[in-house]
Amino acid sequence: MTQRGRATRPTGRPRDAAAPRGGDLAARRARLRAVIEPVVNDAGYDLEDLSVSRAGRRHVVRVMVDTDGGIDLDAVADVSRAVSAALDAAEETGGDIVAGEYQLEVSSPGVDRPLTLPRHWRRNVGRLVKVTVRGAAALPGQRGEQPAGDRQLTGRVVATDDEGVHLETDDGRAAWAYAQLGPGRVQVEFTRLAELGEPDDEFDDADDSDEIDDSDDIDDEDDVEDEER
Repeated sequence: MTQRGRATRPTGRPRDAAAPRGGDLAARRARLRAVIEPVVNDAGYDLEDLSVSRAGRRHVVRVMVDTDGGIDLDAVADVSRAVSAALDAAEETGGDIVAGEYQLEVSSPGVDRPLTLPRHWRRNVGRLVKVTVRGAAALPGQRGEQPAGDRQLTGRVVATDDEGVHLETDDGRAAWAYAQLGPGRVQVEFTRLAELGEPDDEFDDADDSDEIDDSDDIDDEDDVEDEER
């Protein structure tokens, strides 16, 4: 089973009284993406999400990466070090990327991450998913006619291709175009995990965390504000 986790490290420069605030969070996020995404791609992974938030006196930069087959704890730690080095280099040449101190967190997606892109569906073949299907149009060659209107269904992802997703439901197998599907939600099947003899800790990201340095934890989460995703 693929292990999932999070690598956390403090980085950035201490903020002094004269330091600029660095613009709004959207601008900071854009600057961060320009530095981080090439590093993640060069390492062979996809940048799934990037967010910046305030936590007390510092910012928190959260980076989510993934790849086909999943990403293990060692890979998460490697990406964290590479991203941290790239941010340090960018600050040396171009000034503050975030402005002041910040905490860098690199993680892999948990089971609650919505399926919104073709690669997300491809990486969850075999899992049970709940999704809203928009409209009734079917892929070419699909048997039968679907009722008009949006409806929610639960089915197992049995295959994906360039056009869409094939789901096995109580009514049989059907194919849906990606454009017809809302965000998919993986359903946790503890009974199925037990039958397969697999531990269920994949679904508890916090328990699998790989802490690089937790000696300088961020302030209480109640202080987090203005988060943008």
